[in-house]
Amino acid sequence: MNKILAIFTFFTLLVVLLTAFPDSPAGILMLVLGSAVVVSIIRHYHRENSFLIQVFILALIVRVLFGTIVHVFELRDFFGSDALAYDANGLRLVELWLGTASPSDFLSQIASSTSRPGWGINYLTGFIYFIIGQNILAAQFFCAVIGAATAPLVYLCSYKIFQNQRVGKMSALLVALCPGFIIWSSQLLKDGLIIFLLVLAMTMVLQLQKKFNYAAVAVLIFSLFGILSLRFYIFYIVGIAVAGSFIVGSQSSVKAILRGFVALVIVGTALSYLGVLETAGTDFEKYGSLERVQLSRQDLSHTDSGFAENTDVSTTQGALTALPIGFVFLMFAPFPWQVSNFRQAITLPEILMWWASIPLLVSGLWYTVKNRLRQAIPVLIFTFLLTIAYSIFQGNVGTAYRQRAQIQVFLFIFIAVGWTLWQEKKENRNLMRADRRR
Repeated sequence: MNKILAIFTFFTLLVVLLTAFPDSPAGILMLVLGSAVVVSIIRHYHRENSFLIQVFILALIVRVLFGTIVHVFELRDFFGSDALAYDANGLRLVELWLGTASPSDFLSQIASSTSRPGWGINYLTGFIYFIIGQNILAAQFFCAVIGAATAPLVYLCSYKIFQNQRVGKMSALLVALCPGFIIWSSQLLKDGLIIFLLVLAMTMVLQLQKKFNYAAVAVLIFSLFGILSLRFYIFYIVGIAVAGSFIVGSQSSVKAILRGFVALVIVGTALSYLGVLETAGTDFEKYGSLERVQLSRQDLSHTDSGFAENTDVSTTQGALTALPIGFVFLMFAPFPWQVSNFRQAITLPEILMWWASIPLLVSGLWYTVKNRLRQAIPVLIFTFLLTIAYSIFQGNVGTAYRQRAQIQVFLFIFIAVGWTLWQEKKENRNLMRADRRR
């Protein structure tokens, strides 16, 4: 397996070097440095490092190949036009830092503002460009490394909940090879970064539930800050999940409750000191009302791939009314009979596989609630709340498919649980048949 991956890695780097020149050398350097950091962390912190390194490299190869195709054939307008805006904003930030651009310029104000949603991706791109120069391929390869690193991180997160290697390995493989995850995490987009930070935050919470650790607290603070800088409303949902998990805890002892309380105080104090809570409060005042949600949803629904255009979610009653249909589209769209363009058509194989896995998802969720509720509480709270929020907010099939990945990353864990239960039942039946034959 290692030899095969080594061959594919060499082939991938050669393809990138030849097809994406002159941007490829800096991009390959980003891949090598980023991969070295991820591999060294895996080797240092986990005994299952052989599998985790393999799944990371496999995930990275498919993301790099897809990202190279997007770059060489200039398909960003088709797959993720946001990347072009982040590229321009990152370059403008570098120009501001070097004093070659006017701070009063409209683009400069947009690029440098930390009061606009998603400002973190501009500063990340600017930091990369400040070091290596403007190179969108290198920036998207950084995102590819982070997206690929999500796979071994999901293994760790699921293993902390279920203590089962089979569940962890299946979860990691699903995240590594899911087409939607490959698309969104192989480009210069926020989605892959957000998914990684969400899994990182949940993993640190699970770690802190078992044992207090200052390093885990620091990483949790970093992940929460990163989530706020990329998509502020998810910060609130993660915050509720974190607080709820520390209050409930995986154990009911006084020591465990005190440990959770101390961690919560430290995280809250640090975020307040960094100005995160004030920024989050300002964002919530601007964008957090149902009226604002209605305006955003209306814009999304009045497109070719929009749905439920006449739904009004500006009131509590309207939001509750929109919830069922929003949930159906969020979880299952695009539907084969509603495919109207090529972009939707290429998602059909993944959608059919997703539909086929729903029984495993239900089985895994049921087992988790019955047997691992305390351990899984942060993941369950977050998944439930974000599902409700997106079911109300979404009015566009494409956006629902894209943002479903933020929920799917945890649903894959429950699918892996359902698949493991099915495998174990099958193995038990085979053993019983073999015993009868004897």
